[in-house]
Amino acid sequence: MKNKAYTGAGVDIDLGNSVKSKLPKLLASTHRPEVLGKVGGFGGLFALKSSQYKQPVLVSSVDGVGTKLKIAFAMNKHNTVGADLVNHCVDDIAVLGAEPLFFLDYIGTGKLDPKVFQQLMSGFAKACAENNCSLIGGETAQMPGFYAPGEYDVSGTIVGVVEKSRLLDGKGIRKGDKVIGIASNGLHTNGYSLARKIFFEEMKLELTSKPKGLSCSIGAELLKTHLSYGTLIQMLLKKYNLDGKTRQIKGLAHITGGGFIDNIPRILPSDCDVVIHKDSWTVLPIFKLIRESGCIDETEIYQVFNMGIGMTAIVSAKQAEAILTDIKNAKHKAWIIGEVIPGSGITSVE
Repeated sequence: MKNKAYTGAGVDIDLGNSVKSKLPKLLASTHRPEVLGKVGGFGGLFALKSSQYKQPVLVSSVDGVGTKLKIAFAMNKHNTVGADLVNHCVDDIAVLGAEPLFFLDYIGTGKLDPKVFQQLMSGFAKACAENNCSLIGGETAQMPGFYAPGEYDVSGTIVGVVEKSRLLDGKGIRKGDKVIGIASNGLHTNGYSLARKIFFEEMKLELTSKPKGLSCSIGAELLKTHLSYGTLIQMLLKKYNLDGKTRQIKGLAHITGGGFIDNIPRILPSDCDVVIHKDSWTVLPIFKLIRESGCIDETEIYQVFNMGIGMTAIVSAKQAEAILTDIKNAKHKAWIIGEVIPGSGITSVE
């Protein structure tokens, strides 16, 4: 058989078709009845059941995994970053009250590695299934010479829906409301450029190193999967914001890039501040290690990292303890970590 010119240039169409041929079986676990068509079409099809809503609002978000991918490359482990991407996107729309409907992925690489592709797709599929979110399409681009050997980039787009009357916008936040912090399990997907510099350039650690205080290697610690809070949030909203008008949960903030300092103000009214009490929860060992080894200003560290809190909920003071109990009963660690005070829309950590 004559060699194909495109393959000789570094793009193997046949290989791409071969690895994608296994997708329908892999993605079956993510199927929702609203999905139409089949995997591999020019576009994903989703028939929204609009009759279930009075005024449905579609909520979308797009994101990547960032330099956490460098850890995945070095450890040759790729399923966790696939799940990271889905869960991060789910959390971004969950704070608006939206449940996820479908997800689309993008993978760009110099040379397609079937084993890496399979791991990424299994991570996407597992997280989508856990969040009742259909993986309905995507794109895999082979671009020789564009990426370093063995490297790739991934991004994802999610679309969800929420009833307009139940959309969370933070407008009901008032002085005296409490802030509940829900635990992360590590860095999630933010702060990796600084963490990598501290651990591997300044401290000279190896991926297999096990610094004091950690229960696993630094590599395994840094690849812990970004938690999804989507199903937890839906459960809480159905109980505490039942009619969409009397809202005991007034606002949610996903603590990602920007930490407490930049994310919580995104939901605050212009006449309210939030004070976070830094000693009110258990800071994970990985953050203690960063703080002790990196010589980072305390204000900056709460702006770069989540410090062990992946999601915050601003709730009415009267229901704070009940909501906290329900979160703990759902197997999430959580604490009351702050309160709302009069101000100008900023967050401080004291």
